[in-house]
Amino acid sequence: MSANADLLASFKLEFLGKNKINTAAEDVNASVGFMDVTNNADYKIIEKIDDIYGRKGMNNPYFMSRSGHLSNKVICQERAFICYSGYNYLGLANDERVINAAKNSLDQYGTHAGAARMVGGEMEIHTELEKTLCDAFGFESCVTTVGGYMTNVATIGYLMGKHDLIIMDEYMHNSGVMGAVMADSRRIIFPHNDVDALEILLNENRGNYQKAMIVVEGAYSMDGDLADLPRLVELKNKHNCWLMVDEAHSLGVVGKSGRGLCEHWAVDAEQVDIVMGTLSKSFASCGGFLGGSEKMIRLLRFFAPGILLYSTALPPASAAAANEAVKIMLEESWRVESLQNNVRQFSQLARERGFDTGESGASAVVPVMLGDSMLALHLMSDLQQIGIIAHAVMYPVVPENEARLRFFITSEHTQKDFIYTLDSLKRILANTTSFSGV
Repeated sequence: MSANADLLASFKLEFLGKNKINTAAEDVNASVGFMDVTNNADYKIIEKIDDIYGRKGMNNPYFMSRSGHLSNKVICQERAFICYSGYNYLGLANDERVINAAKNSLDQYGTHAGAARMVGGEMEIHTELEKTLCDAFGFESCVTTVGGYMTNVATIGYLMGKHDLIIMDEYMHNSGVMGAVMADSRRIIFPHNDVDALEILLNENRGNYQKAMIVVEGAYSMDGDLADLPRLVELKNKHNCWLMVDEAHSLGVVGKSGRGLCEHWAVDAEQVDIVMGTLSKSFASCGGFLGGSEKMIRLLRFFAPGILLYSTALPPASAAAANEAVKIMLEESWRVESLQNNVRQFSQLARERGFDTGESGASAVVPVMLGDSMLALHLMSDLQQIGIIAHAVMYPVVPENEARLRFFITSEHTQKDFIYTLDSLKRILANTTSFSGV
């Protein structure tokens, strides 16, 4: 029985059969309060943020509307800001060749794919993009999707099941976590980048399950450090597991020519069972993709819900923009070199000024650790007031004592940007008292 058929059978058993899986606890009574979304714990966080930014002198950095292009500078509310909250890592979102590729695709295909690819939404630009990605990153096969988040959820949720083991890094992106929840597999978290701990957990647990998958990020989206790919490949081979690497923040960024974690570690791409990537970080577009063996990708292409099945295809302009962006990255090596030089420069300047940037420095994500969520909220406002956009990452995204400002570095940033930003942050912090409990 296929995974989809098995899932359908489970739904029928639950909803049409006599056995009800989800039953109410005896001591719970329905009340209006349960249905009031303002009683949700997350809603309380929104209200707290509204309260903080509603105070005199505070600037709300959330949902700021931008006019014009995204680069190291952006225009918001008719004012210029240095921006560290955009994914335009290689500066390609503003490149005329990328823009023209998108425009030309609109003339050729219109605005809309029209359907799922299997039943009418397939376009030549889809297959061209997938070939470009295969050639660039060494995949045997590739499939593109409409969204990066859903790519992780759908892939993990489809491939794994209740008799399987998913073991992932504790800092894995929420999309990977939710994919594991959807799969209903045994889920084990190993300490961040601790491959020795992973090996112990595999020794203890692998033999109890049918299939097993190790899930990690290539470059971690909150901390900016890299996964130890050679050790992970060694363990996945030793323990007969699939290895899935989320390279959203490493493709186009890591490796001498931007080809990602495999290039960085000199590991053949065929050693990684599933590489997940996005089109929105380095490639000036929106969407996701999966690279792997022909058989693996063929299975996901036909049957994974949310990859191509039950999902309208990637819009032609998005596909064309990404296709052109990847080609330019390969032709113009200076873009990756400039980005990597900027990352090193920003990290060095930050550390010279006494900032804790953790283990970052190998990817475009550089955190400045603060440890206090309220302090982070106030610093965002203070920086915005002087023309700098850098957003905080706080609980529940990271542990409460690991709040930080997160800086996305691009090839377009300048040393002048960095010095002004870091000197300003140091000056503000020197005149700031703790905001804990505010």
